[in-house]
Amino acid sequence: MASHIEKLCLEKNIKLTENRKIIAKVISKSIDHPDVEEVYQRASKINNKIGIATVYRTVKMLEESGIIAKHDFLNKGRARYEFLENDDHHDHLVDITNDEVIEFYNEEIEKLKVKIAHDHGYELIGHKLELYCRPIVKKN
Repeated sequence: MASHIEKLCLEKNIKLTENRKIIAKVISKSIDHPDVEEVYQRASKINNKIGIATVYRTVKMLEESGIIAKHDFLNKGRARYEFLENDDHHDHLVDITNDEVIEFYNEEIEKLKVKIAHDHGYELIGHKLELYCRPIVKKN
């Protein structure tokens, strides 16, 4: 069965080799935001002949075609990727203690972003919201 990414590649006439299909499937099924090394580890469990260079090239191609999104949470230089299904918009809450990324959507925030742009004489055409947090330490 073809992954969501494979279907988009077909629609965009992007040729997928068997190794690229495996990489696409790994990213499609990821519920986290894996970096290239994590994609490579997962893909090589399916086919141990997949090289890290193939993963880098495939991820770059998918990003450039707009099929996956690249994130650099906390500006650590560690690019992480996610598949954006059906223009699924969401924001990110990043736990700085363990790099866990939580996706969320809040209608009030969405309306407020549009209002802020409008109040300054602009039309909002896009945005990225990342909230950096740490767990609340409960004091006894």
